[in-house]
Amino acid sequence: MTNDPHTPVSNQPEELATAVPEQPVFEGPSEGVQGSPTPFTSDGLEQVNGHTRSAPESVPTETWRAPTAVLPDIGVASFGPPEMLETVHGPDDRVQITDTSNYPWRAHASLLITAADNSQWIGTGWFIGPHTLATAGHVVFIKNSGVPGRDGWVKNIQVMPGRNGSTLPFGAVTSTSFRSVTGWTDSGDENFDYGAIIIPTELGATTGWFGFGAWPDADLLKSSVNISGYPGDKPPGTQWYDGRGVSSVNPLKVFYDIDTAGGQSGSAVYRIHNGGRYGIAVHAYGGVTTNSGTRITRSVFNNLVQWKA
Repeated sequence: MTNDPHTPVSNQPEELATAVPEQPVFEGPSEGVQGSPTPFTSDGLEQVNGHTRSAPESVPTETWRAPTAVLPDIGVASFGPPEMLETVHGPDDRVQITDTSNYPWRAHASLLITAADNSQWIGTGWFIGPHTLATAGHVVFIKNSGVPGRDGWVKNIQVMPGRNGSTLPFGAVTSTSFRSVTGWTDSGDENFDYGAIIIPTELGATTGWFGFGAWPDADLLKSSVNISGYPGDKPPGTQWYDGRGVSSVNPLKVFYDIDTAGGQSGSAVYRIHNGGRYGIAVHAYGGVTTNSGTRITRSVFNNLVQWKA
């Protein structure tokens, strides 16, 4: 039996593929099949709400009404009170995204998570392929909740790309197929807190997706990074963005002074590289002066490639 904490696991074991061969350092993004991407600044941060455009005519109309109740962050299920899960440091610099039907905002998804005990929670995911979203491990697998019947793989997740309050420009799709690694599901180790959601449609081909990559420390330390997601301290289902430089890194995590709040668990921590958006970490935790995400190392990269295949 392997002791590698990056060993992949699934609630649908028969769907796990064999290990992938050695991969390039990064996988490229896609801007989807419709519309133009939102521009970004010369220092690698998003130009927020700089261009207001209507949704493309061929985008599916809303067919499912988004929930309006205020629900707790999925991180609370595994970690308890939310004070240190994801935090705002000083003045709140987050900006609401109003053009969520445009790329890259539509590649972020609001998640409505139903746990094994039928309790409901919120989180965030981001497309990495036509039918796959990356997210935090604790979004798909609850650990150490202390509540009978709650721990383990969640029952289902409703994925709402580009959600803007009660408006769902791309509708919603329900997933019951999830991935993570033993470092999270067996040990609950925050250094391995990452996973994936597999949806039964190719919706990501419409929304577009982010690339992702494993870069050396020196590259990350000189990078500006961006986070956008669905925090629970703002009106339900609204998307909020913030960006700033990387503060520090270690072999398994990336740290940044970017404001977030509970509900953004699973958000992409992404950089602009050669004109494309690339995830470099999965946002999951807070701290007194910096928040942090699970770093995309070569092992994480290989699992994400396998899960998006």
